[in-house]
Amino acid sequence: MSAAAAATLLVLFLPFLLSLTGRATMPKMLCLVSSLLALLLSVKPYGAVIPWLMGMIIAVVAVFERWRGCRTS
Repeated sequence: MSAAAAATLLVLFLPFLLSLTGRATMPKMLCLVSSLLALLLSVKPYGAVIPWLMGMIIAVVAVFERWRGCRTS
C-alpha cells in the first residue's frame, strides 16, 4: 500500500477514529457507516464530502459531550 493510499484511508476514516474517544455507541456506529459511505463514494471527485462532513459533525459532538461530562463530574 502506498503512502498516498494510506493517507486517503486515514482521512476518510477520521470521523470514526475520532468518535472512538466518545462514550456512547451510537455515534461510533453512525461515524463508521458515514466513513464507509465516504469510502464508497470517493471514486467520484468530491463524492465523499457530504458523508465525511456529517461523520465529522457527529464525532465532534460526541467528543464534546464526553469532555463536558468529564468537566462537570
